[in-house]
Amino acid sequence: MCQPRRAHSRPISIPLRTALPLGSGTGGVPSGAPRPLGGREGTTGPMPVSVPRQRNVSAAAGPGGDTDTDATDTDASAMDATAMTGTVTGTDRTDLTLLVVEDDPAGAFAVPELLDAADAAGIRVRIRTARNLTEAERLLTDDVHCVLVDLSLPGPRAAAGDDPLAPLRHILRLAPRHAVLALAASADAELAAEAVRVGAQDHLFREELDGRLLSRAIRYAVERKRADAVQVKLAESRLRAQENARLERGLLPTPLLEGSDLRFAAHYRPGRSRALLGGDFYDVVRTPDGTVHAMIGDVCGHGPDEAALGVELRIAWRALTFAGLCGDELLSTMQQVLEHERESEEIFATLCTVDIAPDGRRAGLCLAGHPSPLIARRGRAARLLPYEDGGPALGLLPRARWPRRQVELGGAWSLLMYTDGLIEGRSAGPGSPRLGQEGMVAMMNRQLDEGLRGEELLEAAVTEVRSLNGGELTDDVAVLALERDRARG
Repeated sequence: MCQPRRAHSRPISIPLRTALPLGSGTGGVPSGAPRPLGGREGTTGPMPVSVPRQRNVSAAAGPGGDTDTDATDTDASAMDATAMTGTVTGTDRTDLTLLVVEDDPAGAFAVPELLDAADAAGIRVRIRTARNLTEAERLLTDDVHCVLVDLSLPGPRAAAGDDPLAPLRHILRLAPRHAVLALAASADAELAAEAVRVGAQDHLFREELDGRLLSRAIRYAVERKRADAVQVKLAESRLRAQENARLERGLLPTPLLEGSDLRFAAHYRPGRSRALLGGDFYDVVRTPDGTVHAMIGDVCGHGPDEAALGVELRIAWRALTFAGLCGDELLSTMQQVLEHERESEEIFATLCTVDIAPDGRRAGLCLAGHPSPLIARRGRAARLLPYEDGGPALGLLPRARWPRRQVELGGAWSLLMYTDGLIEGRSAGPGSPRLGQEGMVAMMNRQLDEGLRGEELLEAAVTEVRSLNGGELTDDVAVLALERDRARG
């Protein structure tokens, strides 16, 4: 797109000859003389400003009428500071550029007398004119703040039918980010109102146009367009947030425990702000042979990429578990999935898997760099399951092995699986030692002694960990509990 040629670099301020009351349209009206928007017939108000039609063409003016002369590029201040205190493009003193698209037989827009440049608001308006839509497209550069479109312009050739708003629609398509004002005769009040419904920020009547009205209309239109753009962005942001929330909720696991006498509870808290999903992941399923498989894991980091990788690993674990894999074979395959899906070789994941026999009294335990689960039996203090035979985290060693250890659970028990976010918080506020596994076991024993179970136990545990830390935890936290409350043979 060609840039407009400038004949003068110095703006010209046109002083106001008389102090006229404000007209209709966007501006206000003087006290005691109310009149509706648009200056309909039968209303009272100021006479239009008489401005001689003239065209001062400089020697540098091009054939397209792209000139910056006294008549086509004029500076003026905006409205009274008391009438409009908002800002334009983030500052109280900003030059505004108005592109006027007007089919004027004399070849120039009749520039109204604008406020003196020394006005309190200090806003200058530079007017650029175009006689047709072709010129307007060439002059519509990024420095234009507002476009004033004459609704009497001939429509574009491609416009179908006889649409009186075709020129306006064309400008709106060309300038979706610019403020647009519609210029009409007072007899075309309905057409002017329709222009606003189509997308213009406001309309002005030619017969009632004066300097203050025009400058105020420009500034209001620019601010209104900016506010509309902000609202659109906010609406888009809300829709994206809602969509992301629905997506994240859908990615959280649904335990499959139909037919099992085990009770399940989980608590999940991502570390990143305003997120529902973090790098921690868990799942629980019951296979057709009656075995209950539980898993909890943690991808290093807690951003959206880690959350996505955690979901992939959880889905892979569920599929492999239903395919009959467990122990070292399952974890070796999980490591292959991680190596293919991670963005860099530095990414790793810890994992803890437990497969509980159909009778509920025994379980197989595999640890891949993950904290060992806690088991609480009726009448005994809670303690950690053995963890000496664990293997490395997934993704650290290419040919690692993860032994499966058999553990006895007993008749009635509670099994607590967790990620390191539960134990890496501080034990007594900032600067104090970390809570650690020993502190976590002592805390859980206190809460078990109080009779807490299931979701109440997990909620109380996370709440106390946050309190001990002295504030919100920065890492993701996932905790799940499986309980068997009656003995079987």
